[in-house]
Parts: sequence; C-alpha cells; structure tokens
Amino acid sequence: MIGKARTYRMADGIRVPGTWRHAFIRNGDYHLTDLFIYADGLIDCWGLVTLKEFEEKLRCGWVATELPDGARASGHELASWRFSEPYTWLTPELLLAEVRDTIEQLNGRPDSTDRCLAAVDAFLADRTDERRAAARAAYLAIPETQRHYALGDMDRRDVPLQVLVLGPGGYTQDWPDDAITREEYDEAVAYFEERAKWSAERPSRVPADGPATSVAPAIHLYQSYPLKPSDDPGTKALRNDYPAPVDVDGTTYLSVAHAYWALSTADPAARAAIMEADSSFAARKLAADAGRRDGWEQVRPAVMTRLLRAKYTQHPALAEVLLSTDDATLVYDDSDSDFWGDRSGRGRNWTGRLLELIRSELHAERCG
Repeated sequence: MIGKARTYRMADGIRVPGTWRHAFIRNGDYHLTDLFIYADGLIDCWGLVTLKEFEEKLRCGWVATELPDGARASGHELASWRFSEPYTWLTPELLLAEVRDTIEQLNGRPDSTDRCLAAVDAFLADRTDERRAAARAAYLAIPETQRHYALGDMDRRDVPLQVLVLGPGGYTQDWPDDAITREEYDEAVAYFEERAKWSAERPSRVPADGPATSVAPAIHLYQSYPLKPSDDPGTKALRNDYPAPVDVDGTTYLSVAHAYWALSTADPAARAAIMEADSSFAARKLAADAGRRDGWEQVRPAVMTRLLRAKYTQHPALAEVLLSTDDATLVYDDSDSDFWGDRSGRGRNWTGRLLELIRSELHAERCG
C-alpha cells in the first residue's frame, strides 16, 4: 500500500510519481534502506531496475527477505547491530506481489484487491459455484499482508470477504475450527449488497480532458555495441550504435553514432576516419581524440533529433520496433555521458527523450 509516502523522479522532463518502503539490501552485510517504487515500473534498490530485474534481485537475495540470526546489519550513518531472533513475514513472492500492486495503485489501475472485489460483484450478480471459485482465487491473489485492508473496514477487516468467497461450511483464517454458518453467510451477502448500493450512489468524477492515463512500464535500452544487423534485434535496434546506415545530405553513415561523432568535429581528416571506423566504439574514440567543433554543446540535441528522424524514416522495420514501445519511458544507457544517458537516474537521458519524440511523430504521421 502506498499510503502517504509519496515521491517522484524526473524522467524525460516529467514527474514520474512514486513511493517508498523500507527494505534490507544484502551486500555482504545487511543494509536497511528505502526501496523506491515508481509508476513506470522502475524500482530503485541501490540502482534503478525494471520489475523483471527486481524479481531477479529478490530471487538471489540482493533484496533480502530472509534475515539470519546473528547476521550483521546497519542503517547508513545511523547504527549497526546483529540480528537476534529475527522474524519477518515477507517472502520474495509476497514482496514482489506487494510491489506489483503498488505500481498499479500509482497508475490508478485495478490492483489485486480491486480485481477481487470485481470478482465478488460478478459472483453476486450470478451466484454460481464457478464464479464463487473465481472470487476465492482472486481473494487468495491479494498479498496476505494486504487482505485485511481489502474492504477498507478496520472493524470487520476482511471477514465478510472470507465468508462470502468460502460459503457455508467453509473455514475462515480467524476461526479455523468453526465452520461458516448459513446465518453468517447471509450477513456477509447483506454486507456486500449494502456496500454495492452505497458505491452506486457515490458520484464519479471524469477529468475534463478525457480519462487519466497510466504510466507505461519503462523500457531499459542497455549499453551494447552490435557489430552487424539482426533479423530480430528487439530493442537493441533502438540503440544509436545499431548498424543501420543513415543518409544525411547525400552522405551515408554506418549508424547514427557514426554520423553523430563525424558531425561533431570540424576536422575533415578526423571526420573521414570516423565515417570509416569499423564500430561505433572506434568512432567515439576517434572523435574524442579530435575534439568538438565550436558550439557543439548547444546544437547537439538538434543534430541528434535530425539523425534519429533519418534512421526511423529510412528504416521502416526499425520504426515498427520504436512504435511497438507504445508510450513507455525509454531509459537509455550511456556509460560515457550524463547528458545522453540515464546513468541510474543521475543523467538527463536525452537520447531516450528524443526517441520518444520521434516515436510520437511516427504515431502522428500514422494517425494522419
């Protein structure tokens, strides 16, 4: 649950909403830290990672859910200690489920609790065993730590929900030795019918400019130096160093990276060498040795924009790869540049931002 812990990070010039919770990172010892979760699906656990990467960090124990007795722990500039008879209710599966729900909540999308209550409504409208089973499965899909919040009723907690999905003869978690009676079941049905009536009478608010949209999961474009094109490059095709020749003013360059570095220098000899470099890495090194032309820092975003337009206009198949990212935030790795790369949230990610601009132009052209 996100509660009142709200934050944000800047990406592509926009605020991506987020929240945080406490967690332990195991890096030798155990370190108490804040786990930042953002609406675009990125999680900061000592570095921004995607949800899939976060799951891997859970599985390998980097984000720790097991706290061994006697293990050494610390809170940065706060204290250090050793665990003595530690108890934690978290498992990798449970923490992952809670983080998934948090991302849905940050986006205003239905989370596991909302999906359960929708299944309950479907059962109440058509009270078959099949729909009850679906509602029960949806209830069990709610992270165990969050189930008692499902109804927003801290007097009854989730007892009416358990009674409804289990039915007469079932056994709740709170009273595992006493079977649910018909009277208790009827009371639960009446509870939900009253709840549905109240919900139907509550006015809804729709934004004047159309429905609010969610933040699409971010896509991480990892650093790579591909040497030749592929029949199925995936998002590697969105890298500037992907070998896709671009024609600019009658001159053909082996890749966007070759063109960028060639245009960055005023030295004709260096430019010719960069154009013929056998890799974008070599082109970058030659350009670094040649130095930048006057005013390059001010014009480089315009130059890169033109090069990216050329790439995706001249290569329709690569344009389809870019369009397939929908409206996701594109996080671009560039180990040498805080300007072009994201650098784990420290950089400005201008390459990612310009790719999103070109993507929007392609969508606009397609839509007429």
